[in-house]
Amino acid sequence: QVQLEESGGGLVQAGASLTLSCLYSGGTFGRTAMGWFRQAPGKEREFVATISWNGELTLYEDHVKGRSIIYRDNDKNTAYLEMRRLNTEDTAVYYCAADGREYRLGSKTASEYAYWGQGTQVTVSS
Repeated sequence: QVQLEESGGGLVQAGASLTLSCLYSGGTFGRTAMGWFRQAPGKEREFVATISWNGELTLYEDHVKGRSIIYRDNDKNTAYLEMRRLNTEDTAVYYCAADGREYRLGSKTASEYAYWGQGTQVTVSS
């Protein structure tokens, strides 16, 4: 059974940087596309970034494009989301997601992902 565990969230000031980690277990991480989503209070879950199974393709939502990087370390079974120049609108619970199929390119659509972590809270203060 695939399990995902996020870490790296916390309380930071506006303008700071933060790197979230997603530890994957129970499957074949090296063949799995990964994604990051977030949900702010009172809002629906929204796409943040995705990375293909081999790391060659990445996609970002407009609100984080240019100040975020998604990457993966297959030796550590871990996906990362590095975010820079954080602002208060980035405050949300961030979720890691894994595709249940192999050799996928990643997706912006939450329903494409079979497995989800419990989330890690990111709070940005002004």
